[in-house]
Amino acid sequence: MDQPPPPIKTKFGSRLRRLRKERGFSQEGFAEECGLDRTYVGGIERGERNVGIENIERLAFALGIEVKVLFEFGDDD
Repeated sequence: MDQPPPPIKTKFGSRLRRLRKERGFSQEGFAEECGLDRTYVGGIERGERNVGIENIERLAFALGIEVKVLFEFGDDD
């Protein structure tokens, strides 16, 4: 029997973590750049948070990408 795909919060968090690390941000530095709390960003990356659209926009802006790129999940996400 096939396994269901991971929840979208988990996939989004993994994607965010990968993009953040690719750009050389620490979690704390990235959170500061976004104007968000480090524990909130950590919760997003662990798939524990249901992120609002305005915060998704903040995350994308801090990464220098379009919002849609955060949702381009691959096998690593």
